[in-house]
Amino acid sequence: MKGWEFTGTNIPLKIVEKPDPVAKPGYVVIKSLAGGLCHSDVSALEHESWMPMFKVPVIMGHECCGRIVEVGEGVEGYKVGDIVAVCPMNAKDGTTPGYTRDGCYGTMTTAPVEQLVKVPEGVTPAQAAASTDAGMTSRHAIVVNGGIKPGMKVGVIGIGGLGQIGMRVAVLKGCDVYVATRKPEAQELARSLGAKDVKANIKEFADVGLDVIVDYAGGGVTTADAVETVKYGGRVVIVGMAKDFAEINTMAMITKHVTLVGSIGGDVDDIADCLALMATGQLKPNIETIRFEQIGEGIERLARGEVKGRLVAVYDD
Repeated sequence: MKGWEFTGTNIPLKIVEKPDPVAKPGYVVIKSLAGGLCHSDVSALEHESWMPMFKVPVIMGHECCGRIVEVGEGVEGYKVGDIVAVCPMNAKDGTTPGYTRDGCYGTMTTAPVEQLVKVPEGVTPAQAAASTDAGMTSRHAIVVNGGIKPGMKVGVIGIGGLGQIGMRVAVLKGCDVYVATRKPEAQELARSLGAKDVKANIKEFADVGLDVIVDYAGGGVTTADAVETVKYGGRVVIVGMAKDFAEINTMAMITKHVTLVGSIGGDVDDIADCLALMATGQLKPNIETIRFEQIGEGIERLARGEVKGRLVAVYDD
């Protein structure tokens, strides 16, 4: 197998050759069909603070979709030939693809059975790969931690790779969605995905009575604005990580009885729901595909902010 190997901060990824993996008990071996590129990989390459999360050298890539080519002892419910998406969290042995075990910037990878989700017909490998992190994280933030219900008024800040999925999921769940984003093209995208209204700043919806606001930008001031804008007894969920710190008006938070919740990742149920919505054709994330050989260049493009939506490497089957 070949893969893009990570060895440390400020060291570019390089293609290496390794022996094909073998299925150990509870695991399957997967022929990679698609691997999503993530901004967190850029952060690991640029910021040394990420290094404790990695066991290097390791093949990067935690947004995986592929075909099972070997099934280990004790694995039930899956067989050779199944197309699966891999949840990057909650492995019983504590490993994470692309961090502490080889991920899907490799032509082959492995996964424990508890991280597997079958990909339904009608969903492409690229879409399935996007569901495993962007889809999972977006859906978990707005459905699980946001607690949305049909008929709720939901605010969404930021319509990037996460926000566009999260807002669309909320629309499909029967919510009235109000989007805050500054870029004209992002505003148009939000309208096309079913937003009730779109403004440049979430504070422009102060009179709407938003039950929940999910901050997919995490720009510091965006979270502060959300706390001041959400209705009395409302909920603010922060998932974006553009800034490490936010200065919150605690008076507003206390007197309005606002709940502020952080959200990261999700689980196989989030991925399964995203895949089901994708299979209906109603959830179609903005995805750009590249080849395996272009992953290094793709990481550089992510770092320069040149990618709209999700960037996914698609491999030969």
